[in-house]
Amino acid sequence: MSSTTTSEHGLRRVIKTVSAYVPQVPKPKKKISLTEKFVWTGIGLFAYLIMGQIPLYGVTDAPKFDFLQFARVIFAAQQGTLMELGIGPIVTAGLLMQLLKGSDLIKLDFKNPDDRSLFTSATKIVTIIVICAEGGLYGGSVYGPLTADEAPYAIYVVIAQLIGASIIVMLMDELVQKGWGVGSGLSMFIMAGIAQSILWSVFSVVPGSDGPVGVFPFVISHAADGQLGDAIFRTGQLPSIFGLGLTVTVILILVYIEGIHVDVPIVSTKYRGFTAVYPIKLLYTSVIPVILASALLANAVFMGQMLWASYNPNNDSPVFNWIAQFDPNSQGGQATPTGGILYYITSPRSLDHVVADPVKAVVYVIFLTAIVTVFSRLWVELGGLSAKTAAKNLLDAEVQVPGFRRAEGSVEILLNRYIPSLTILSGIILGLLSSLSDILNVFGSGTGLLLMVNIMVSYYQTLVKEQVDVHMPGLAALLGRKL
Repeated sequence: MSSTTTSEHGLRRVIKTVSAYVPQVPKPKKKISLTEKFVWTGIGLFAYLIMGQIPLYGVTDAPKFDFLQFARVIFAAQQGTLMELGIGPIVTAGLLMQLLKGSDLIKLDFKNPDDRSLFTSATKIVTIIVICAEGGLYGGSVYGPLTADEAPYAIYVVIAQLIGASIIVMLMDELVQKGWGVGSGLSMFIMAGIAQSILWSVFSVVPGSDGPVGVFPFVISHAADGQLGDAIFRTGQLPSIFGLGLTVTVILILVYIEGIHVDVPIVSTKYRGFTAVYPIKLLYTSVIPVILASALLANAVFMGQMLWASYNPNNDSPVFNWIAQFDPNSQGGQATPTGGILYYITSPRSLDHVVADPVKAVVYVIFLTAIVTVFSRLWVELGGLSAKTAAKNLLDAEVQVPGFRRAEGSVEILLNRYIPSLTILSGIILGLLSSLSDILNVFGSGTGLLLMVNIMVSYYQTLVKEQVDVHMPGLAALLGRKL
């Protein structure tokens, strides 16, 4: 017992010592106006967009495969630029620390300001470690063969750019979150990347196989020729009026579902007469399970492709063909499975493919929905969202539910009426929306739209809170202390 305590104290000292040398963004010394917050948020967003257009210096050729294609939307990453890794290392480190916290492997009292500060410092240190590790491994393995032979040190320059850019993104996120900006920097970067993809599908004038890629330029060019009907459906997964309509429909459905919640009445135990509600959202687990499921499937495809290239490049192995088959003539990008188990758990991505193989579409929808539901259940337990944890948080906030004893077990029984059912239901809804959106080839992908709408709703709630802070500071202070 004493050895454990000694090691914990030693770890605390190490974290405090190391954090003194970690770059920090100071908190504002005075209250920042909402206008100033918008300015700082805009500066961070502008810097992110610029870095997403600056190519990596020292790289002589593009990679044959886009190894992060599956995560470009999730990680707000741009291939071949300073944003090659995007927010990937930061998200990875954050999820790791959240899992350690939710599973109680980290023994900290988060009501204690010192422990909260220690957890924040530890998260930042882990983030920098992940940035350096991922930048070094990814840069060396992907871009090592793509640097000039006469410049043997070019690969170190590339790795330094990847690490440096990721640290700048980390600091920009800290800038926004510490009160200089609005909301979360990482959420803002993700939303910007998805919005870019949608705007490209709508307004791009780059020529495609049958005309401009963007829907509006295509409609304008074909309306002049009297061929407006060609814009309703297009081949080759190109943006169409049908796809635009589906995208708008999915966004509206998501916005509506985001607003559905069960309200549990609560009263303050410290301030007489103060009442409020504790909302339990229909989409209780948010979009984290979809992100985890998408990453799992994409990694399975990636590993299958690597094994196929090594052991079955001609698709002549009867055993391996049950796992996956790929097109040997595919050029660039991340090849799509053409047979085997992996073929049936990847999205058809267009109505043409659904009509050609409806069995694949059905299997994909069922499989992704099941995986998302499983991850939803796991995330509730590991992410600190269980009824037991929620009951403890309510009591720690010095509130109670009318008609129930002020005890964790009593409140937990009440919350267990809703949280387990909503966890399963949210997993099914998210899985169906994501899979069906992918099949129908909506702009920005199904996962991208889920992320974007979730972030937009979060920003709306943040802005409402900012307005309350400005116009009703007394109420804001009370809410801040209690909830």
